[in-house]
Amino acid sequence: MHREKWLFEISPKNNLFSLNLKEVWKYRDLLLLFVKRDVVTVYKQTILGPLWYLIQPLFTSVIFTLIFNNMANISTGSVPPFLFNLSGITLWNYFKSCLSGTSNTFTANAGIFGKVYFPRVIMPISVVISNLVRFGIQLLIFIAFYLYYYFNGADISLNRYTILLPILILIMGGLGLGLGMIISSMVTKYRDLKVLVEFGIQLLMYISAVMYPVAYFAEKLPEYVWIVKYNPLAVVIEMVRYILLNTGTFSSTMLFYTLGITFITLFLGIVVFNKVEKSFIDTV
Repeated sequence: MHREKWLFEISPKNNLFSLNLKEVWKYRDLLLLFVKRDVVTVYKQTILGPLWYLIQPLFTSVIFTLIFNNMANISTGSVPPFLFNLSGITLWNYFKSCLSGTSNTFTANAGIFGKVYFPRVIMPISVVISNLVRFGIQLLIFIAFYLYYYFNGADISLNRYTILLPILILIMGGLGLGLGMIISSMVTKYRDLKVLVEFGIQLLMYISAVMYPVAYFAEKLPEYVWIVKYNPLAVVIEMVRYILLNTGTFSSTMLFYTLGITFITLFLGIVVFNKVEKSFIDTV
């Protein structure tokens, strides 16, 4: 009996560790459409619109400066406290947005996944890219305040490690993507995990050196400093501050350590994501 050959055959992935980038490239127009949707439509019916991209980090930095630097007397050395906090918050927001946006990939898009075929991994990738656009906008605000403080005599400067800044930003996005893919796969069966993740993200911020230098934590709680020292998020934030503000420390060993953690997280995320993709529609 003659078997008809199909032009396309849709079937579950056989290889768990596969992003199928060739197929993703074929659907690049859809990817760009999702990115545009995430960037434009979120604040489409709001009064201030995209200004919320700027208001949130600025107000948070002001509050952190008042509470942690003025009331709690946490010293940021020669770096202006507001600029110190703004650098940490800008980076943290990128990671947080990537993690929270990808952690509900299956549940939030079950309606689309059940009707139309496209590479499912496009959804979490679009979240990371759209948040990168938001991060770029917030980074421009940081640069504006950076130049203001610099020309007003603040002791801040760039150094030779500035070339590594894009790598550190990609690490934050990679960690958010990997963890988000793992969590999104688990949320399909355990819905209350989403609430736990939101609570966990808030706690994670306090051990990621967002509002204090790592040296300050080591001075006050030396027996627990390993919690922050080996937290890849804190490592990245500390290194970025060293690059941009000339404060803190930079370690090549810790950079490779963080890269290793990122690759492992992405590997596990892709494996779990591809495994759940085959049958998630039956459970959501």
